[in-house]
Amino acid sequence: MDTTTLAAATAGPALDRLPLASRQDGTYPRPQLMRTGWASLDGVWAFRHDDADEGLASGWASGLGASRDITVPFPPESPASGVAEPGFHPVVWYARTIRPADLEAAGRSAAAPRVLLHLGAVDYRASVWVDGALVGEHEGGHTPFTLDLTAHVADDAEHQLVVRAEDDPHDLTQPRGKQDWHEDAHAIWYRRTTGIWQTVWLEAVPTTSIDHLRWLPAGPAAVDLTVRLRGAVPAGTRVRVALRFDERDEDLGTVEVTTARASSVVDLSVPIARQRNGQAEDELTWSPERPRLVDAVVSLHDADGATLDAVSSYLGVRSLGVARGAFLLNGYPYDVRSVLNQGYWPDSHLTAPSADALRREAELVKELGFNACRIHQKIEDPRFLYWADRLGILVWGETPGAYEFSPTAVQRLTREWMEAVDRDVSHPSIVTWVPFNESWGVQHVADDPAQQAYSRALTDLTRALDPSRPVISNDGWEQQNTDILTVHDYEGDGAVLARTYADDAARERIVTGIAPSGRRQLVGGWADAGQPVMLTEFGGVNYQTGDVRADGWGYTAAQDGDDWVARITALYDAVRASSFLAGSCWTQLTDTMQETNGLLTAGREPKVPVERIRRAVTGER
Repeated sequence: MDTTTLAAATAGPALDRLPLASRQDGTYPRPQLMRTGWASLDGVWAFRHDDADEGLASGWASGLGASRDITVPFPPESPASGVAEPGFHPVVWYARTIRPADLEAAGRSAAAPRVLLHLGAVDYRASVWVDGALVGEHEGGHTPFTLDLTAHVADDAEHQLVVRAEDDPHDLTQPRGKQDWHEDAHAIWYRRTTGIWQTVWLEAVPTTSIDHLRWLPAGPAAVDLTVRLRGAVPAGTRVRVALRFDERDEDLGTVEVTTARASSVVDLSVPIARQRNGQAEDELTWSPERPRLVDAVVSLHDADGATLDAVSSYLGVRSLGVARGAFLLNGYPYDVRSVLNQGYWPDSHLTAPSADALRREAELVKELGFNACRIHQKIEDPRFLYWADRLGILVWGETPGAYEFSPTAVQRLTREWMEAVDRDVSHPSIVTWVPFNESWGVQHVADDPAQQAYSRALTDLTRALDPSRPVISNDGWEQQNTDILTVHDYEGDGAVLARTYADDAARERIVTGIAPSGRRQLVGGWADAGQPVMLTEFGGVNYQTGDVRADGWGYTAAQDGDDWVARITALYDAVRASSFLAGSCWTQLTDTMQETNGLLTAGREPKVPVERIRRAVTGER
């Protein structure tokens, strides 16, 4: 953890030791709610496949018996896990000892007696035991969950932690993104991710503690904060918020509210007085060019003023909108120049190889000339979102899709999507939500009233959860109540692409007729409302360097590096020449398994010098 600390505007030694959240080192698993102590449980665990699903009946919840090692959090399909078995294994088990040293590192003390176990993501259905006692379960393979272990762990003893994960590779109602249902990866799908695939960690907290923070903009000179609390919260409990702009060594103000009744949720508005000066408001606002972050200390106090808990956080002051065919950032039209990012590594699959790799991923997006990235069919590690916040990258927040339309699929995806929005809503980098992509899970939405209702409902539900961001109803085609019209088009000829997106007449042909995908752009009786139009998948030019994959492919292919750069340049020239496109998203950042259409290799090496790619992407000469 970064040793830089935030001196709070309130008294109390616990407050003075809090880390400066906006300048953390990127290893803390929950970057917008930080405490001084935590203990990673990543590393070597015991592991067993359970293809016959006999473990429950055989008592594996109390110990796995004969087992092998796995390195957590890497999925067992990946080489980095040490298991590297990509076949069909629908049930897997993990076990690890929790030692007194783990509890000490987590910060357990008389002031923080409760011990929480956090699992960043377990795909798909997880059950957790301590010393044979079931402590909790969770369904949803891409979102975190937390269990209270306090009654199960003593400071002076060792305890057996066991996790069972069930992930049926053939259950198409599970949100799965690009995880293949075939045994081997094919076409645009990749190796599956089973079981634990994000960080597992312990945290000690006070008896009454801060559980979750939700920051949302409230006009140009205030932010709204919802504080969710854990434990008993009597009337008279106080929540105090202190904001500070560390870049200018400037305190922005402190607000305190007192609860009139026992409540686990506290809502408050935090004014930022300096932002009332409209001539100076851009000195604090967040954007890719100036990614300014505001630090916060949120503290909890009893009726006598004694500190019960304190955490550090950060936020970005910025506004989003759409108007007159433009995407608006801080009230001004902003040209979105994005890249599709699968978030997949050859040795560790959906799990990043390290915390440093997440930072490097964000740096590469910027170095290549992009101001945005579309995390595709994945709920990305929160530490990547921290680097997007800090370095300045607009992020599309997109749910991993299910492949079937049924009541079960609707329930599962809706629940998991709500958890994802709840987890990530405070990140200033996330600028739009995408609950569907290319009609996955609503394959007949063009004509099926039930699927149309589901698509509309989830889009509107997203707006209800977060009214501050635009929502894309179904990225690519067959859209209804969408805030941005998004088109996918893998035309490889720059001249043809230029004609397709040339002017307002071209826009009308795409939006009101059959789009380049061969599908209708608007369905369900929805008409063009003048929304911004973005080309959110294009390019995908295959070019391989080094060892050539026989199964490597792209939507078009280049003969050599010069031809590849020329093709990228021609396609981007067509986008830049359009009179109406408000943004674009290039496919894709890296080669990913058989998809060899990345700007970088799978190992994150540029295929030609970065400067050449950047010039093609940005038009700089």
